[in-house]
Amino acid sequence: MEKTIKSIASNYGLYLGLFIAVVYVVSYAVNLELLTNPFVGIAMLLAIIIFGIVSISKAKKAQNGFISLKEAFTSYFITILIGLIVASVVAIVLFNVIDPDAAITLKEKTIEGTAEMMRNWNAPEESIVETVEKMREQPNQFSIGSVLQSLVIQLVIFSIIGLIAALIMKKSDDNA
Repeated sequence: MEKTIKSIASNYGLYLGLFIAVVYVVSYAVNLELLTNPFVGIAMLLAIIIFGIVSISKAKKAQNGFISLKEAFTSYFITILIGLIVASVVAIVLFNVIDPDAAITLKEKTIEGTAEMMRNWNAPEESIVETVEKMREQPNQFSIGSVLQSLVIQLVIFSIIGLIAALIMKKSDDNA
C-alpha cells in the first residue's frame, strides 16, 4: 500500500511541476507580465492545493476508500514537494540561464504594479516611495538562493494546508 501512495503522489507531483513549468514557459513566451498578474498567482496557488487534494483522493481510492492521517499527509506532501521542486528548477533555468534579463524585467513590472496598486488604495506618496526603494534593494527573486528560500517557505505554508486537508479526508477502517 505504501508504495502505491508514494507512486500516486509522485505522479501527481510531476503533473503539478509540469503544469507550473508550462505556466512559466507560456507566460515567458506570450507575455512576461502574466507572471505579475495576481489572478495568475492565485490560480497557481489553487492549482497546487487542488493537485495535493486530488493526490490524497486517488491514494484513498487506491486503498478502498480508507486512508490514515499520515498516509493522506504523505500523499499531499510528496505531490507538493515534487511539483514545487520541478517548478523551482524551471524558474532557475529560465530566469538565470536562458534569459536573466527577464528576471530584471519581472522585478521592474512587479515594482510598477505594486506602486500602482498602492496609489489606487490612496496610500501616501512617501509610503509608496519607501516601498519602491525597499523593493529595488531586494535581490533577484529568481536567484538560486531566493528560489530555494521561497521553496522552503511555500513548503511550510502548503504543509499546513495539507495537514488540514489530510485531517478532513482521512478515514479509518473500523473493521481492521
